[in-house]
Amino acid sequence: MFKGHPKGLIPAALANMGERFGFYTMMAILVLFLQAKFGLDGTSAGYIYSGFYFSIYILALVGGIIADRIQNFKGTIFVGLILMALGYVIMAYPTPTPVSSVPLYLTISIIGLFIIAFGNGLFKGNLQALVGQMYDNEKYEKMRDSGFSLFYAFINVGAIFAPFTAVGIRNWWLSSNGYIYDANIPAQSHTFLSGNMTTENISKYQEFANTASGSVVSDLTAFSNDYLNVFNTGFHYAFGIAIIAMAISTVIYMINKNKFPDPKGANASGTEITDEIKMEAKEVAQRMYALLAVFGVVIFFWFSFHQNGLTLTFFARDYTVLSFGSWDISAEIFQSMNPFFVVFLTPIIVGLFGWLRNRNIEPSTPKKIAIGMGIASLGFVVMVLGSFGLPLFETINPEVGGSPLAEVQKVTPYLLLGTYFILTVAELFISPMGISFVSKVAPPQYQGLMQGGWLGATALGNGLLFIGAILYNTIPIWMTWSIFVIATAISMFTILFMVKWLERVAK
Repeated sequence: MFKGHPKGLIPAALANMGERFGFYTMMAILVLFLQAKFGLDGTSAGYIYSGFYFSIYILALVGGIIADRIQNFKGTIFVGLILMALGYVIMAYPTPTPVSSVPLYLTISIIGLFIIAFGNGLFKGNLQALVGQMYDNEKYEKMRDSGFSLFYAFINVGAIFAPFTAVGIRNWWLSSNGYIYDANIPAQSHTFLSGNMTTENISKYQEFANTASGSVVSDLTAFSNDYLNVFNTGFHYAFGIAIIAMAISTVIYMINKNKFPDPKGANASGTEITDEIKMEAKEVAQRMYALLAVFGVVIFFWFSFHQNGLTLTFFARDYTVLSFGSWDISAEIFQSMNPFFVVFLTPIIVGLFGWLRNRNIEPSTPKKIAIGMGIASLGFVVMVLGSFGLPLFETINPEVGGSPLAEVQKVTPYLLLGTYFILTVAELFISPMGISFVSKVAPPQYQGLMQGGWLGATALGNGLLFIGAILYNTIPIWMTWSIFVIATAISMFTILFMVKWLERVAK
């Protein structure tokens, strides 16, 4: 599988596994943690979630500028690893719940999230730039797309285990304190403690509390306080596991640092970067225009795709049966599906592209991106069809007097399983191909900046994620998914309209 690729590819992917572990820990539990810890509604949690994911990618643009300016990619990456670990330390510290001051402790959490995002900005885009420079040598150039696909799959191995680990730690801590996991209880506990729960729902809450504690609960106030504290302490400990993952990645990176190209003095082929090999201003401008055009389009893909950690997670908690036969699961477990499918499908996708390449019919990178957009649209069509007839969220939201949906009214978990499968296929046609396109088209002197630009476009898409949370809370669920069908379909047709121009620029 790795035959014909640079030796630095595997160490780079291994070094990135810790970052992916932390990323998918956050994707799996962040929005649920914010609601369970601080009693936030879905829209408020969505704003913070959206802001974090905006920051984690827009700061990659800053990281690219810094690395390009000082021409020290390796040092910048190392600092990023250290900062991410520091941010997870802040998130992992187990403060009591319910918190004595929501503004104070929420601010501390937001500071921790910002440090993680800034460290990620120094790390992620610059490591991708180094991987791209490995393929600047003519010996490896034809393997560039496959190389980025393998890099993308390999780093997702760690992401598979992050949600399982986070949920396992949280549930272990609940069990150690005599409780079982129930996704509905944190919101109900906050509503009860605030005094806003109706008499009818208090009796239903009593049933949930009895089940979660394994005995009749005589004091719902004491139960609510204790369950929230235990539940969220488990989340804090789950963030702590990411610190260990970051430490392992740092060790791997430092041991293998010399295997990565050093753009300060030479590119991947060993040729010194001088004014003579830099492109003319006209060609630089054309390439920059092409990259900016692609960046503008993929905003809508990421706006839709990264709903997997927000509205799709809400949907798993609120509308989905949390079991596969006799195997009970948590809402967060669905976040393991995407990285699992990435690892499972990448050899198939790479093999397909190789088969087409050998017959000289492999689609160009821009065409692959357009195909991916169409596949993503299909994934949300599946959600539209599966959500017809489901009640508005406000009717099942305990914060406004609603009652959680009965199990018999919920949808099969295979709906989300199928959707994640389709969206992952789309991702494999877009994300690694987009990174590959950037590494090929970006002028040599702007490699770090343009990799940061790709992540900056992702940031803008993530900055719109909160719209999904607003829609989820206010309109029928099937209509929410329809917005993402439209966004990804528009992206597909836009790329197809530009594909000939993009292919000429990429030659």
